Parts: sequence; structure tokens; C-alpha cells
Amino acid sequence: MKTTLLMTLGAMLGTSLISSAQDAPKRPDRPQRPERQIPAELLKEFDKDGDGKLSPDERMAMMETRKAKMEEMKKEMLAKYDADGDGKLSDEEKDKARADRQAEMLKKFDTDGDGKLSDEEKAKMPKFPRGPGGPGGPEGRRGPGGPGGKGGPGAPPAAPEGPKAE
Repeated sequence: MKTTLLMTLGAMLGTSLISSAQDAPKRPDRPQRPERQIPAELLKEFDKDGDGKLSPDERMAMMETRKAKMEEMKKEMLAKYDADGDGKLSDEEKDKARADRQAEMLKKFDTDGDGKLSDEEKAKMPKFPRGPGGPGGPEGRRGPGGPGGKGGPGAPPAAPEGPKAE
């Protein structure tokens, strides 16, 4: 009898604590995420009713389209870089893909032709907003330098170092 009563009281207390925690105000010591702005080109493509925002159906259509594009890109990467034909990229194959991408970016944005990207040239590169905590965000899930943080996998590729003129 005592065990049942204690278990019932414990369950009620736990339930009330969980429900009150969900209604608790945001913690002031944690930065609040800014509301994500949808890029104009995505709104133009997926906002079918023209209200300036994506409805759940429009958002789902956008996610499905982007997922299909990512799958197509993966297929192209495998076709181009999967040298051993095993259906996945080994570390060496990933390194080759990364080096090719860096060379492509260098060719595209190295306007002075010195073999490296200056701060001005880097500033002209497209920015991919991801928001705090996401890949490429200012503070990755594990803080600066974590996945998606400064220097993490979400960071833009570093320009290969060329010979320095002295």
C-alpha cells in the first residue's frame, strides 16, 4: 500500500515538474536564436500563395525538393570521386573531392591570381546563413570549434597556401 502511494505521488510530482519546466520562461543566460529569415529566392520559388511566408505544406515541398537535390549531388559526387566503385567515399576520395572544391573556389574568387584568397576576396564569397548552433553557425553545438562552429566542418574551406611572394 505504501509503495503504491509513494509511486503515485512520485508520478504526480514528476509530471507536474515536467509540465512546469516546459512553460518556464527562456533562460536569460542563454542567447536566444534569432528568427530565421527565409531567403527571398526560396520564398519566390516555394511561396505559392504569395503571403510572404511558407505554410507547412510549402515548407514540406521545399524540404522534399532540397532533399532530392542533395541526393542528386551525392550521386554526382560518387560518380566523379568513387574511384574504387564501392558506393561510398573513402578518406582519400573525400580528400580529392575537397581539394578539387578548394581549387575550384580559388579559381573562381582569386581575382588577383596570386594563388591565395585575400580577406577582400573571401568577403566576396557567398555566405550561407545557418544560424547559431547549426552547421556553419558561430557557435557549434559543442561551442566554438565544434561541429558547425568556427573551424568546424561547417566552416568554409580554407584556401590552399600557395608560394608566398617576399
